[in-house]
Amino acid sequence: MNLAIVRTRAKSGVSAPQVLVETHLSNGLPGLSIVGLPETAVKESKDRVRSAILNSGFEFPARRITINLAPADLPKDGGRFDLPIALGILAASGQIPLERLEGLEFLGELALSGALRPVSGVLPAAIQCQRVGRGLLLPRRNLAEAALVSEISLYTANTLLEVCHLLTGEAPLEPYVPESTESRPATSSGPDLADIKGQYQARRALEVAAAGCHNLLFYGPPGTGKTMLASRLPSILPPLTEEEALEAAAVASVAGMEIRADSWRLRRFRAPHHTASAVALVGGGTHPRPGEISLAHHGVLFLDEFPEFDRKVLEVLREPLESGEISIARAASRLSLPARFQLVAAMNPCPCGYQGHPRIQCTDSLHQVQRYRQKISGPLLDRIDLHVEVPAVTAQDLQNAPAGESSAQVRERVILARERQQARQGKPNQYLSSRELEAHCRLGPAEQRLLESAMNRLALSARAYHRIIRVARTLADLAELEHPEGPQVMEALGFRSLDRKVMA
Repeated sequence: MNLAIVRTRAKSGVSAPQVLVETHLSNGLPGLSIVGLPETAVKESKDRVRSAILNSGFEFPARRITINLAPADLPKDGGRFDLPIALGILAASGQIPLERLEGLEFLGELALSGALRPVSGVLPAAIQCQRVGRGLLLPRRNLAEAALVSEISLYTANTLLEVCHLLTGEAPLEPYVPESTESRPATSSGPDLADIKGQYQARRALEVAAAGCHNLLFYGPPGTGKTMLASRLPSILPPLTEEEALEAAAVASVAGMEIRADSWRLRRFRAPHHTASAVALVGGGTHPRPGEISLAHHGVLFLDEFPEFDRKVLEVLREPLESGEISIARAASRLSLPARFQLVAAMNPCPCGYQGHPRIQCTDSLHQVQRYRQKISGPLLDRIDLHVEVPAVTAQDLQNAPAGESSAQVRERVILARERQQARQGKPNQYLSSRELEAHCRLGPAEQRLLESAMNRLALSARAYHRIIRVARTLADLAELEHPEGPQVMEALGFRSLDRKVMA
């Protein structure tokens, strides 16, 4: 048999398109050529494969070898194709049985000695193999990551020789049986909401944001607890479903991050520095990689010192906040990455930070304050549902304030509210469309008049109008009401404080 076909997976964002490694041996001058849009690392694999085959005790065919990576228009990069290329050569030359390759896919980089080295982006490949019902053979160091996918047949080895022994029957081809994941923790043991003294409105806003998956902006003087509050949002969010956890872990896998079995189901909290570039935030580069918004998929993206970010960097958040994904266009390809994150931002009210402070005088002029706040555009501010002031707290307040509720207590209410939303519409209130709002969030005549009056008085946009209704719907879910009533609409309007005034 002079032709062999081995299945593997490429890496394209968080997807793993199938690649067929077609190997053909023909008469002619000995040589090896690889076609099918291979990049430099793939072209170099012919030298690694040759040495790995010889050092594993096999014969490298002295014939003309042509390897096609199909489909031909899909770019291929990295060392993940080394193992399937080596197996294709061995199968085409009759050194291993071709029929044993059926029903399996292969991933792995080869060392010159024939040892298998781990590759990145294994989890998306494992997810696709599970969907099409094929087994996956991969390096042992990638096994724990791939084992996060349930109901998949995984096989592993340390060297090319071990792989060949499995395929020839010299060693038993038995799937790996992962340990049970039932006991893995689903909630974080990190910062607890009980650590926050006072700041009752901010705590309430945090609960509302968690219950409806709303975006949130804290503003106030330095040292009032804005960062502390934001860092505790993950502790009151519902645990990830298995599907959500796999989606988030797939992004981390593509980014080359370690995925730990004891924490992969926890919601991620990403807090990039305000000097981060647009590419660092949304992803990209010569070989596009996920940015912070994708690494925060199904988690929290915290932007401290919000106005200190470059305005062009902040503006790129507008599209993913609406669509839940980011598209990265390049001359040769277009890549889509998931970015369904919850935005929490924090800022000072002015450049010096002390406008409105009861004891410290603000030193900024009105022009300086306005220029500082104009770094955040109106369209971006419109996409943030909750604007909450975090005022300065006195030492007496800190000493006398009673202990607040723990994260576990608040999380129980949040989970109940999310369950109501899931039963009613199948998703959190934040993601309701305008038509779905009409169906699931009907306001009475009095509530409609109240909201219409507020719209006219505050000159709110249509987007802000819909976001107020979404927040009111979440408040009604927390109060176990069928529809929002006057108090819920009033409280939702109260959370749009930056629409009511210019923080003067």
